[in-house]
Amino acid sequence: MKAILSLCLLLCGPLWAADFKAGVARVKITPPLPFWLTGYAARTNPAPTVRSELWAKALALEDDRGGRAVIVTTDLIGLPREVSDVVAERVQQRHGLQRSQLLLNSSHTHSGPVIWPNLRVMFAFDAAETERAAQYARKLADDLAALVSASLSNLAPAQLSCGHATAGFAINRRQPTTNGVRLGLNPGGPVDHDVPVLKVAAPDGSLRAVLFGYACHNTTLGGDFYQVDGDYAGCAQRELEKAHPGATALFLILCGGDQNPSPRGKYENVEQHGQALARAVEGALGEKLKPVRPPIRTSFQRAQLDFAAHTRETFEKELQSNDKFRQRRAQFMLEDYDKGRPIRNLSYPVQAIRLRDDFTILALGGEAVVDLALRAKREYPRENLAVAGYCNEVACYIPSLRVLREGGYEPDISMIYYAQPGPFAESVEENVFRAVHAAMKEAGAER
Repeated sequence: MKAILSLCLLLCGPLWAADFKAGVARVKITPPLPFWLTGYAARTNPAPTVRSELWAKALALEDDRGGRAVIVTTDLIGLPREVSDVVAERVQQRHGLQRSQLLLNSSHTHSGPVIWPNLRVMFAFDAAETERAAQYARKLADDLAALVSASLSNLAPAQLSCGHATAGFAINRRQPTTNGVRLGLNPGGPVDHDVPVLKVAAPDGSLRAVLFGYACHNTTLGGDFYQVDGDYAGCAQRELEKAHPGATALFLILCGGDQNPSPRGKYENVEQHGQALARAVEGALGEKLKPVRPPIRTSFQRAQLDFAAHTRETFEKELQSNDKFRQRRAQFMLEDYDKGRPIRNLSYPVQAIRLRDDFTILALGGEAVVDLALRAKREYPRENLAVAGYCNEVACYIPSLRVLREGGYEPDISMIYYAQPGPFAESVEENVFRAVHAAMKEAGAER
C-alpha cells in the first residue's frame, strides 16, 4: 500500500505547488489634524476630526522564477506624479524593481487629505498652508516606499486564485439634458458592475489577503462632510478584515470616472454600499475560484495625450472671469506661458500586470471613464481583465471620444480644478489605446 501511495505522489506531484510567494504590509496615512480635505471645491474649512482611519496597503508577489510585482492601494483621492515618481525611484534603488513592477492605486475618497499639488486650483492656500500640505505629500512618499519594502520583506509561499462577483450600486452620472450633459443620474448609461477578486492564501488554505475592485466614484459623502474617512471603499475593507481576522483587504478602484454611488449623501449610505461590496467579495470567495499560475509579466508605457489648441489670449480672457477657480487656472496657465512652456500634452501612464492568462490588471492613470474599461474587455476577450483607473498618477479625467464630444464635467469643466488648459484633442482615446496595446503585448496578451 505504501509503495502504491509513493508511486502516486511521484507521478502526480504534490497536492499544492509553491508557484508564488506573497507579502502583505500596511501603514496608516491619516493626516495630522486639522487638515484640508480634497475633492470638493465648496469646502471652506479643514477637517477637525477622523471618522475612520486611512490606510495604504501593499501586496507583493513573486513567482517561481523570481519575477515580481507590488500592488499598492491607498485611501486617497489620487497621487500626483510628484509623489509617485519619488516612490518608484526609491523602490528601484532599494529593491531593483522596474517601474512596470510597481502599481500605485488610489481609492478616490473625497474625505481624504490634500495631496499637493493635486487639484491645487481648489485651494487658495497661503505659504504656510501650502508648506503643510507639501509636508504631508513628502511624508506620504516616505511611507509608501517603506511600505513596499515591508511587503517584500515578508514574502512567504502562497496560493493565488481569482473569481468575480457583481455589485449594483454604481450608476452612470452623465445625465443628458436639453442644455447638454450635467452631473446627475443616467440609469441607461454604460456601467461596469463587475467585482474582480484575487485571493491570496497560505499553504494551509487560510486567507492572507484579498484584492478586489469596483468601478465607482468613492463619493458617497458630499462636500458638507468634514471628517476624514475612506467612504464606501474603506468600509468594505473593514468589513472583510473584521470577517477574516489577520487577513488584509485591498481595494482597487476601477474605471469609475463617470460613475457615482446611488444613493449617496448620508453615512448610512457609506455603510450600505461598503457592506454590499464586502458581501459580493465574500460571495466570490465562497465559490470555486480559478487557480492563478505563473509567470508574472509586467509592462509600463506612456502615451502623449494632446490638449485641444489654446493660446495665451484664451487665459488672459479667462483671468477676467467672475469665477475664482477659472481665475486661478488662468493664473497658472499664464505663468506657464511666461516661462515659455505652455501645457500642450499630458504624459499618461498605462501599465499591465499579467499572471499568465489567469488574471491581468490593466492599470490606467487618471480618472478614466467606464467606456475605456468596456473597450479593453471587448478587445481582449480571452483575458481575465481587471481594468483599473486612478493608477500611478491622477492628473485629470481621461474621457473616451464619446464622452469628450458630449462635453460636460468630466472632459471639460473638471480640467479647471486640475489646472489643465482645457479638454483633450479628439485623438485622446486612440492614443490611450496605442499604449494599452503596447503594454498588453509586452505582458504577453494577444488580441
